[in-house]
Amino acid sequence: MYKRIFALILLLILVGIVIANVLVDRTDDTAEGEEEEAELVDDGSSSQGAGIAPAESAGIEPGEPAPDFELETLEGESFRLSDLQGQKVILNFWYSWCPPCIEEMPEIQDFYEDYQDEVEVVAVNMTQHENQLSDVGDFIDENEHTFTVPLDKDNSLSEPYVVYAAPTTYFIGTDGTIQQPRRIGPMDYEFMEEMVQEMD
Repeated sequence: MYKRIFALILLLILVGIVIANVLVDRTDDTAEGEEEEAELVDDGSSSQGAGIAPAESAGIEPGEPAPDFELETLEGESFRLSDLQGQKVILNFWYSWCPPCIEEMPEIQDFYEDYQDEVEVVAVNMTQHENQLSDVGDFIDENEHTFTVPLDKDNSLSEPYVVYAAPTTYFIGTDGTIQQPRRIGPMDYEFMEEMVQEMD
């Protein structure tokens, strides 16, 4: 009698161990799958900000014209990209709580202060990603950024510029065409300098 009870308890313990091992293996597999997916596509919430996009989201290629647009700036003025024809333009897409955007903004400001006679910096705020509109102005004021900040309130530029992660940056030449490969992820001063020096 006692032997049967002991054998039954031992059997239940062994079954429990097997079930526990199966569950642990499944959890590990799920975690690995999520980790791989996170490495392939980044929405800009990590400190790196860069990602690998599907082939259909390759962006505007060098040599293609930059789509024109008109947006209201943070100051309430009308901004049209085509008004900058004849100037080199760094066109950046960002939002205020995006870590890699926050990382690159001081670099963009330093670059702009040194090169504003040669290059126009346009930092389009992806306003639909903001918690509230006032966050944009607060961020710009607190950090004393002086470049142009148009507000894409209805997300109208994400499709034509294929913006799927922030920050995303395009380099537009004096002829209004894209002249460098699109940059996804934060930039530093030296990178911008190198890109602009190779532009017409």
